[in-house]
Amino acid sequence: MDPGEDLAVEAALEAERQFVLTLGGFALEIPGATLVTHEKIPVPRFNFVQEIGVGPERQTAFFERALDHYFQRALRPTFRVPEPVAPHVRAGLERLGFRPRGEPLVLLLGTPTSGAEPAPGLEVRAARRAELDLVASFWSGDGERPEFRSALDVAWAHPNPNERLQPILAFSGGPAVSAALVYRYRSTAGLHAVATRPPARGQGAASELVRWVVGTAEAGPVHRYAILADSSRLERRLVALGFRPARSFREFDLPPSAELSVPLPPPPGPPRWRPPRPAGRKDAGPG
Repeated sequence: MDPGEDLAVEAALEAERQFVLTLGGFALEIPGATLVTHEKIPVPRFNFVQEIGVGPERQTAFFERALDHYFQRALRPTFRVPEPVAPHVRAGLERLGFRPRGEPLVLLLGTPTSGAEPAPGLEVRAARRAELDLVASFWSGDGERPEFRSALDVAWAHPNPNERLQPILAFSGGPAVSAALVYRYRSTAGLHAVATRPPARGQGAASELVRWVVGTAEAGPVHRYAILADSSRLERRLVALGFRPARSFREFDLPPSAELSVPLPPPPGPPRWRPPRPAGRKDAGPG
């Protein structure tokens, strides 16, 4: 990867973390990775370990520390490991019960365009503040909706410097059929949680929404757009819209039946190292 592309990827990953933070989460950096956490929205989308780079001799302590962080909060994290996955990292995760997802998670980057118009019969526009409940209904379940709605309200109405959050809605014949969250951090805008109501899926509403966002700068002026694809089908659609794959991750999850605990350490044994002794000296008791 050339230096410019590498910087663009790092900016996109930082914007991804900041999106979770602005909605009430936090990130903890430890040697080897960043632990992105949202205690009040316990879904993998907001609880993941990003960018694992840990050596074989340090991975036991790394995994214990990372898992203890999430398990104390009764959270099930996802590990995002850059491809190609190091053999010792894969073995360590699988030993702890984590299993790889079938397809990689791909980060795609795109450049702003201009003059985007939605397809006939479809209206795409920035959501209005009075539509907060409609926006929140696209993603959160009943259990998470109050917390998600509150976090969305604060981030939307009261952004911090260098950021802007703008929900987008697409309408077809009256009702809203698709939605997304566009979050800009500095000069990178991420498209998050692109969703379509089940009856309207497969009709191109989400693709038109993404194309419209990239061509309208609703989140403010940016150098690049970023979006994650978790399937080859979605990746192909985004490439057709002008995005390019920039980095690939393998995600590892815990099965729903897995117990949230770290294996106990082995029983203590004799010391594996002793300090050198002067020649001719014998071990003896006091005196």
